[in-house]
Amino acid sequence: MITLYHCDGARSFRPLWMLEELGLAYELKMLPFPPRVFAKEYLAINPLGTIPFMVDGETKMTESSGICHYLGTRYGPTPLVVGVDDPAYGAFLNWMYFSDATLTFPQTLVLRYSQLEPQERRNPQVAGDYAKWFLGRLRAVEAATGKAETLCAGRFTAADIVNGYALRLAENIGLAKEFGPNVAAYWARLQARDAYRRAVAAEQKAGLDQNVAPRVRA
Repeated sequence: MITLYHCDGARSFRPLWMLEELGLAYELKMLPFPPRVFAKEYLAINPLGTIPFMVDGETKMTESSGICHYLGTRYGPTPLVVGVDDPAYGAFLNWMYFSDATLTFPQTLVLRYSQLEPQERRNPQVAGDYAKWFLGRLRAVEAATGKAETLCAGRFTAADIVNGYALRLAENIGLAKEFGPNVAAYWARLQARDAYRRAVAAEQKAGLDQNVAPRVRA
C-alpha cells in the first residue's frame, strides 16, 4: 500500500488530493510541523526532514508535484495526466512545475517570516515583498482561468491539483483576499470537488486519530 507522510496544511496535500482523485488505497501518517524539529525520529525515514515523503514499494519520493505526476502515470491511464501526444502536453508540464517553483516558493517565505520564526526574527518587509511576488506570479492563473474553467487540456488535471494547493496555502496564510475574480472563482470550483473534500476530511481524521494537532493558521 502507498504510504504518505503528511503535515496538516503542508504541500503534501497535493499527493493526498491526487490519491483521492485516483481512488487509490493509501496509509496517511501525520506529523507535527515542522517534523525535523518536532518529530526527529522522522529523519531516519527521510533524512531531509521534509514533507511530503511517499513510499510505494521500492519507490520513495519527496517532491509533491512529482509525486502527483508519478501517481497519475504509474496508476493510469487517467484524464488527470496529459499524454505526450496531446497538444496540451507542454502546457501541462509547465503548470506542473510552475506550481512549486513559481507559486509555492514565495509563499514559504511569507509563512516563515510572518508566522514560523520566533518573534524577534520575523521580518514584515520580507513577508510583504514575497507576498507581492506570489500575487504577481498569480496573474498567470488569473489569465488562464479567465479563458477556461481549468488550466489546460480542456479538463481537470493534476495541474489543477498542484496549483490548487498553492491557492489553499494562500488562503491559510491570509493572501486569498487578494485573489482576482477569476482565481477566486477557480478556487471555489476546486474546493467543490468531491475528492478535494475527501482529502480535507482524511487530513482532519488522521490528525485526530494520530493525536497530531493541526497547525495554527493566520
